[in-house]
Amino acid sequence: MRVIAGQYRGRRLVTPDGLATRPTADRVKESVFNILGAGVGRQQVLDLFAGSGALGIEAISRGAAGALFLDHGKAALAAIQDNIRNLGLQAQTRVMRWNILKNLKCLMSSPQEFDLIFMDPPYASQAVAPTLMHLLASGALAPGAHLVIEHRAGERIDSRPPFVVVDQRRFGKTLVTFMDAML
Repeated sequence: MRVIAGQYRGRRLVTPDGLATRPTADRVKESVFNILGAGVGRQQVLDLFAGSGALGIEAISRGAAGALFLDHGKAALAAIQDNIRNLGLQAQTRVMRWNILKNLKCLMSSPQEFDLIFMDPPYASQAVAPTLMHLLASGALAPGAHLVIEHRAGERIDSRPPFVVVDQRRFGKTLVTFMDAML
């Protein structure tokens, strides 16, 4: 796995050991960022179920102001911290261990709101709908925040106020849903 474009283009990223984490394929990541385009610049990024941190790191490489990475797995957190250290991104990032499926109360004390949210939960978890509600309850979404959700193609995601589906793209068994938060 590598950074696709931007300041850290071509830099390799470590991934967590084991089968608990499913890294986003480079072709999916490249397509997602092509769709997002220049909208990544200066954004505050929240990377949920972060795994290796590849999506948040890619956003920083393309000009995002900073990123918060949340995951519950020890191996994932170690990989994220290794990648941040290897790229020298400590000043722009924070990493937290949190059970996202329970709630996102950890965001209530966050000093900023998030403009761009990546969500890549385990495919069998059916975590998208509850995580969207946790996000809303946290108060950490910037008005007009963009969400990019990677999920199993069979998991249906509908627009539910204030979240509106603006695009969906299929990549084999993976579906990427783009949503806006109309706050």
